[in-house]
Amino acid sequence: MGQFRDRVVHPARRVRGRVVVPGDKSISHRLLLLGALAAGTTRIRGLSTGDDCRSTATCLAALGSTMDRPSADEMSIVGRGTAGFAPPSADLDAGNSGTTARLLMGVLAGHSVVATLTGDESLRRRPMIRVIEPLTRMGATISSADGRLPATVRGGRLTGIDVAPEVPSAQVKSAILLAGLRAEGTTRVIERARTRDHTEIAFRQFGAVVVAEGLTVSVDGGQRLS
Repeated sequence: MGQFRDRVVHPARRVRGRVVVPGDKSISHRLLLLGALAAGTTRIRGLSTGDDCRSTATCLAALGSTMDRPSADEMSIVGRGTAGFAPPSADLDAGNSGTTARLLMGVLAGHSVVATLTGDESLRRRPMIRVIEPLTRMGATISSADGRLPATVRGGRLTGIDVAPEVPSAQVKSAILLAGLRAEGTTRVIERARTRDHTEIAFRQFGAVVVAEGLTVSVDGGQRLS
């Protein structure tokens, strides 16, 4: 301890400056997905620069979305709108991102494409059955190895359902609500405990009507995003 000497710190009388907070990963995923679904061009500033959100953007590009990234935390997306997604020419690689895999599964469930979602070794060990089961009830056909990735989604005509997830999860809720946008009727998620509402807020930003009453969140199908 002899090499250390006491230091006296005197507080500054005034501090000035600017702090730039990195983009939020969870919000960035949702904005990318909804931007790809919407009609017109979506411009995002403050986008997360992490690998997980890059995986989401790469998957969306493989589904036909046109993107431009003028800087690390900015992106413009030309949405597919009513055209829907194009069939991918290869597997969609979610990397290590569970959010990418689960939310994109919900998006693909309502589109008339066949797409296989996969990921790295770690992600392929993580369970996806909590998303696969309700999406299958809605009408999607999803084949997987023991409820894990790789999973092949055959999207199509969906019907709204009521779902009460056993384990509270914003990812599961979001996947179901995203599928609900393309379903006939109303889709309701009844939560045991409140989870973060990034998806509901983002829906409203893109012009969709989503209703939250207590622990129940519902969305009507057939809504157009812009």
